[in-house]
Amino acid sequence: MSPKRGVDVSQIEGNTSPEIKQTLLNSIPRMLRTPKVSRSEIFRGFESELVSRLRLTEVSVSPKAEEPDKLEGRVVFEVIVDEEMLNSNGSIHGGITAICSTMPIYVLGLATGGRATGGVSHSLNVVYHSPALLDDKLRVVSTTLALGNRALSSRCEIWNVTRHRLVASAVHLKMDPSEPKPSAKL
Repeated sequence: MSPKRGVDVSQIEGNTSPEIKQTLLNSIPRMLRTPKVSRSEIFRGFESELVSRLRLTEVSVSPKAEEPDKLEGRVVFEVIVDEEMLNSNGSIHGGITAICSTMPIYVLGLATGGRATGGVSHSLNVVYHSPALLDDKLRVVSTTLALGNRALSSRCEIWNVTRHRLVASAVHLKMDPSEPKPSAKL
């Protein structure tokens, strides 16, 4: 996936409108802003490198199976593991869960006319089940758990399509950031 405007959103599965799919694509770079190292050079870290490799395959909003009066956002990405995505042990870096689990929260906010926010991470609990190795194809499925007034939560599962196994599962708790308080003048 490239978050550029040239992506044909009609090729992305799911029941959300083309406008919501395009808004998600356009919002990803803003959600992953990286700090400036100098005035002329922008630091490109793991997040921006990973995002450039992700391919968005589905964006949906549906009634929750357990509670049909509530809605659930679902975002699915695919990615092929390459050298730059590996950690020192030769398997994929775990940061993919934090990036991808934010997306259904944002989509559900857009679709329901509420606030479209990625929030800030409060807690991220990841369980690693098996490694994802070089050239493995992964499917990353993220769904919302709940969107409250300030607390937001989602779950993320990373499936290894190549080896037919679960790589990792995660629960991500996020919050809308508080407004900064004015500093007292001395």
